[in-house]
Amino acid sequence: MKVWVLRHGQAEPSAASDPQRRLTETGRQEALQMARRLAGQPLDIILASPYVRAQQTAELVRQQLGMRRSITTVDWLTPDDDPLEALDRLAERSEGNILLVSHQPLVGQLISLAVDGHRQQHYPMPTAGLACLEMSMPAAGVAQLLSLSNPASASGT
Repeated sequence: MKVWVLRHGQAEPSAASDPQRRLTETGRQEALQMARRLAGQPLDIILASPYVRAQQTAELVRQQLGMRRSITTVDWLTPDDDPLEALDRLAERSEGNILLVSHQPLVGQLISLAVDGHRQQHYPMPTAGLACLEMSMPAAGVAQLLSLSNPASASGT
């Protein structure tokens, strides 16, 4: 199983509530840039947080990749959700290539838990940071980190 973990693009600093924060123009460009990095990957599904900025990021990626399948919104990918629950939910999935679109601190903790078996390792996940994990099953400490990139590192490609 390959799991791509994408943090949403840059969002406006405030809104009526945190879930309602929208992408900035920079955030839209970051999302499109990372979508180009995903081009050619055999993604089966995009799972996204219900927060507006994650939904917007996921939709930009879906459109850029020409995916016909709709985004699947899940309530376990919000900023303060438990990365262990996310791994458990991934274990229930039958797809082999999944893109998760979520937020910090969840994305960093999820990568750390999957790769290192704990949540303390720091993986840099700025806005539109993208990681690719390969694992035989979604569980703590079993994933291999195949790539870790962000719009700044991707700009030269």
